[in-house]
Order: sequence, then structure tokens, then C-alpha cells
Amino acid sequence: MASVTATNLTIPDELLPADGRFGSGPARIRSAQIEALSAAGATVLGTSHRQAPVKSLVGRIRTGLAELFDLPEGYEVVLGNGGSTVFWDVAAFGLVRERAAHATFGEFGQKFAKATDTAPHLQDSLILAAEPGTSAIPSPAALADAGLDGTADVYAWPHNETSTGVATTITRPQGIDDDALVVIDATSGAGGLPVDIAETDVYYFAPQKNMGSDGGLWVAILSPKAVARAQEIKDSGRWIPASLDLVTAIENSRKDQTYNTPAVATLLLLAEQIEWMNGNGGLEWATERTRETSGYVYDWAESAEVARPYVADPADRSSVVVTVDFDDSVDAARVASVLRANGIVDVEPYRKLGRNQLRIATFVSVDPADVKALLGCLDFVIDALA
Repeated sequence: MASVTATNLTIPDELLPADGRFGSGPARIRSAQIEALSAAGATVLGTSHRQAPVKSLVGRIRTGLAELFDLPEGYEVVLGNGGSTVFWDVAAFGLVRERAAHATFGEFGQKFAKATDTAPHLQDSLILAAEPGTSAIPSPAALADAGLDGTADVYAWPHNETSTGVATTITRPQGIDDDALVVIDATSGAGGLPVDIAETDVYYFAPQKNMGSDGGLWVAILSPKAVARAQEIKDSGRWIPASLDLVTAIENSRKDQTYNTPAVATLLLLAEQIEWMNGNGGLEWATERTRETSGYVYDWAESAEVARPYVADPADRSSVVVTVDFDDSVDAARVASVLRANGIVDVEPYRKLGRNQLRIATFVSVDPADVKALLGCLDFVIDALA
């Protein structure tokens, strides 16, 4: 076969997906959301976030999430400016009483662990580290087995590790104190993975993944116990920056507003996405859709001669972010370059893993037909570059 470069290989139009966005960072936003944003722009964008039009958006989000996650009695939906990175600091100031225990198995879990471990007002965190591509839960028994002695008042881990494509089952760890909080980073899992919110005290996320919105916002679903913890810490006199004050965020959210001016477009996109999911059957429908789309990719990787799923244990495999390793006969970076030149974008691996792999988002907005088309394009490109 003649030499083929990324710049001269054209994928036939009939193979291409209708939408070529498969990113695991900022994710696909549906055209219907864009249309809704355009229609509402003249009446909502550029208006006060403390007046009815914008407050109604926050109300739609809070009500919609309560329906989507079938919230138990007393659980509250709280919003604040900034993404999950900001919420890690919010939690370090307003949820951790003395010490946090973390399980880390990728980049994003490590970042929250670092936030609590380096906070000068907290004790050193207990950090249970698992190899990327595997999972872990920071139960007292698992911590003890790893030689990590001591108790914690917060137990935290990711629902879905975006950097590696590992997902966990969310259950309250056995043996933790009754007043300990279970704090779950759900940024890439919320809305695409099954969860029983009653097993958590804090289920938080930024909305730019399954929730089909932009960044600049954090959302946290808080149990009554978490709300009480935030108030307890504030009443203790701990210094908390105003922008990171969880009690302030709770009080404002109860009024259907945020403490500071939010990105109104983000709110509108989020409200539209939540209502779309609820209108199609809620979380059960959404999780079945992501299982279907991710299953196509895992089946392809397991049957391909040159590829395999990066996450070896099927029980750890995410249904919203799929990572696929390639053998040395395939240059995954070159494949991604060809795909990008043909309008199929953001399938490159997480940069810090440094693996010969592709990372494919199968969030709920991704049409199963587009995933099938992507796999056909992969077959075409790999064959052409061989």
C-alpha cells in the first residue's frame, strides 16, 4: 500500500458520523439545546441573576435534578460558581471537619486528595492509591490493609475517573462512623451512570459531560447530614473565603440563585439537558443508552486484532468514557490526527497517561449510530495506515 499521511487520507462521507464530537472534556452539546439558547437569548442573557427569568432557570435545574435522581427526603440541590476544581476547595473548607480519606485511581481523584492533604487547617489525608485502569474504595478495611491508620470524617472518591475510563459502584463504605460523609466526584458520571443518591452525602459535578452544558458551575446534591456539617463548620469560626462558603451557596440556592453572577448560558443549557433526559425516561433511560453505546466500543476493542480495552476488569469499565489501547503496529496518535482532519475530534488519550490509546466519550448526548460510524471509521483508517 502506498504511504498515507494524516493530511491526505480522506474518510468516505458514507462512513462518517453525523456528529464527530467524542470528547471526554467539554462534551457534545445537542443542537436542540443551542436552539433553545438562541430563542431565549434576548430575554434571559444579560439580565440580573436575582430576577425571575434567571431564577426560574435555577429552579428548573434544581427541580429537574430532584426528579432525575429521585432524591430522598431532605436532600438539596446546591449550585455555585466554578467547576469541580472549585468545589474541591469548597469541600476542604466546608465539609471536612478534621481529616479526609480518599481513593485515587487517576488524575482527577488525585487532585481532590491533594486539596485536602495540603490544606493547613486539616490533618494529613488518608490516600488509598490504586493503579490507573483499576478502582478502589476508601473503606476503613481497605485503608488499614494499605497501612493507612486512623479515622476520617469524609470518605471521597470519583464515580467515574475521566482520565482512565474507570467507574465505581457507589455504596457507603462498611465500617465508617455514622456521622462520616460520603463525598462523590460525579463530574463525568452524573446522568450517565446508575447511582442511589441515598448511599451518598455529597454527589457533586460540573455540568460539561453527560449534563450537556459548559463549565463555570458546580452542582452538589447534599444530604441533611452534609448540610448540617457545613453549618457546624461555619459556626465553629473556621475562616472560609466568601466565594467558597458552602453555607452561603446553600442559602442562595434555596432562593433559586447563586452567590455571584453565573454564566446564564450554562444554566440554560443544563436545564434543557436535564429536561431532555427526564422526558425520555430519566436516569434509567440515560444509563441504558450509555451502556449500549459504550458496549459497541468495548466489543470492537475485544474483537480487534490490534486493540484491547485499557481497563482489564469488566467490572471497572466505564460506560461513559471508554479507553482503548493499541499494539505497536498502530500509532494511535496518527489515527487520531487522521480522524481530526476528517471532522472526528477529541478522541486523543488523557495526556498524562502517556499511552498508545484512544479515549472515546459515550455520554448520553452521543447518538449510538454515531458510535457505530466512528468504529467503522477506525477500521478504515487503521487499515489504510497499515
